[in-house]
Order: sequence, then C-alpha cells, then structure tokens
Amino acid sequence: MKETRRRRTGADHEHVEKMSVRAAMLLVAVAAVLLHLLQWILLPFVIAGVLAYVCTPAIDWLSILSSTRRAVVAVSVFVVLLLVASLIGLLGVPSLVRELTRLATDFQGTVEALAHALIGSAKVNLLGEPMTAEQLAQAVAAGARAWVGETGHIVSAGSAAFVTIFGAFLTLVLLFYFLLNGPAIARGLLRLAPPGQRPLIRHVWSQADPVLRRYILGVLGVIAYATVAAYIGLGLILAIPHAVFLALLTGLLEMIPMIGPGAAAVIAGLVAVRYASGIGPIIGYAVYATALRLSIDQILGPLALGAAARVHPVMVIFCFLAGGALFGIPGLILAMPAALVIRTTLAILYDEPPVVDRNHQ
Repeated sequence: MKETRRRRTGADHEHVEKMSVRAAMLLVAVAAVLLHLLQWILLPFVIAGVLAYVCTPAIDWLSILSSTRRAVVAVSVFVVLLLVASLIGLLGVPSLVRELTRLATDFQGTVEALAHALIGSAKVNLLGEPMTAEQLAQAVAAGARAWVGETGHIVSAGSAAFVTIFGAFLTLVLLFYFLLNGPAIARGLLRLAPPGQRPLIRHVWSQADPVLRRYILGVLGVIAYATVAAYIGLGLILAIPHAVFLALLTGLLEMIPMIGPGAAAVIAGLVAVRYASGIGPIIGYAVYATALRLSIDQILGPLALGAAARVHPVMVIFCFLAGGALFGIPGLILAMPAALVIRTTLAILYDEPPVVDRNHQ
C-alpha cells in the first residue's frame, strides 16, 4: 500500500514538473511575441529597469549601513545619477552640437576636404563619370539636400527627435519609480503568476540573480575598457578635440550592443573628419575604430561576458545578433539576460545542475 502511494506521489510530481515546463515554454513564447510587438514602447522601461536593477543592491546596502529609510536613499541615488548625467551633458553636448552645426552648415566643404584628402587632385569614376574632389562634393551635397527636401524624410526626422526627447524624459520618470519602489513592483509582478507557481518563480530568481549580476559586472568591465581605450585612441594618439566627452559617450553607448557602438563611431568620425588635415588622421581614425570594435566585439566582449555568465563566446554573439534581429534595441539589451534566465529555469525544471562551460572553470 505504501509502495503504491509512493508511485502515485512520484507520478503526480512528474506530472507537475511537466506542466511547469510547458508553462515556462508558454510564458517564454508569450513574452517573445509581446516584446516583438511592443519593442519601441518597452525601450524606456527596459533601460530604466536595467539601471534600477544595477543600483538596487547599492541602495539596500546604503540604507542598512546608514540606518536611513530606503526611500530617502533611493531618491538620493536618483539625484546623483541625474547630476552625473547633467554634468556629462553640460561638458560635452554644447561643443558636440557646435561641431554638428558646423558640419551641417558647411557640409559641402567638409565632404570636399575629405575627398581632397583621399584622392587629391586626381579623378574617380562614379557610376561611369569621372569626377574631381569638388565635383564629388557637389554631387554628395546635392543628394543630401534632395533627401532633406523630401517631406517624408523631414517628418520622419522630426518624429524621431520628438520620440527621442519624450523617451528620455519617460526613462527618467520610470527610473525614479523603479529605484523608489523596485521591490514593491517586483512583488506586484509576482502576484500575476498563479499561486502554485510562485515558489518556483522565487526559486528560479534566487538562482538566476547571481548569474545576472556576474553578467552585469562583465558589461561594466567592457564599458570601462571602451572608455579608456577610446580616450587613448582619440585623445592621446589622434589628438581629436573633445576626446574626454567622446570617450565617455563611447563607454555609455556600449551599454546598447551593436547600435550604440555604431552611433558612437559615427559621432567621433564626424569630429575626426572635421579636424582632419590630411589623409593620415583619417586613416588613423579608421584603424582606431576598427581595432576598438574588433577588440570589444570579437575578443573582450564575448570572453568577459561569457566568463561572467559561464556561457561560450559563440553563444554570446548569437544571442546579441538574434535578439537585435527579432526585437530591436530591447532585444539587444535583454538578449543575454533572457538567455541566462531561460537556461536557469530549464535546469531547475529538469532537475539538472546549472550548465557550466569547462573552458570557464
């Protein structure tokens, strides 16, 4: 009789485990569909949520250490972050705007200077027509004016600027609330799950949280490397103006995989072209940008993030590419955290130990 009960209990347990796996798979599928449909709406929530997740342990630790209410510490941390962002903006944004304004007002001259540096007094064949540097600059400027003159492009640029400004303010508001009420928001999200699954979710999170924090430390290491390497390359070697701000911008944009580094490279490249006195500085910047991206994307990034999360570098690269292709910028940011949470969840549901790459042991 006891043996029969044990068999039934084991069968019931096995049935629950299978149902849990199905529920987890269904949850992943629903989350993937929602993320794909709402990727641009979710972007401020994702950015603010990641920043709050990084800052929450420091807030809790400072609150306990100083015996101060958590809300007071959270507001103080938000003010500090806001002051740091404002300081970086005040130091670099006005000069960057001036450089971009000069580039826009003298776009043809800038293109002509770049063409002279590349081809000198020679001619190049563009679509079968030989053109000098002056003619090439005129053609590029005419094409740019025609593009800007189209109504659809102006409306799109204006809409993008408005969405960016609105998204920045929304991100700040969300960051404030996430810092202030992060634990309460997490408990509220947990209540959305069926009561029977809540212990499993707590257990999964207790196992996934240390992995995610190791991964974030790896990201911070990559950001620090990008900032230092950018300053060495832009400021000490190439002597490009505003190197400190450009280095900080390179490090901050490194938090957005693929798109962020590309934007930083374009901005720094425009400044480099503006002050280039010949072909040498331009080639030097091209070498710098290529070396920086290869060192981060192909060597340091996959190794650091893979070692931190105990994931093979090939899987790190695949997650970034797949997340960006399917879900845009939110997918780039959440690709690796989502993969780590899914791996941890499946290991728990299958009653298996966490997968650890032997290369990282």
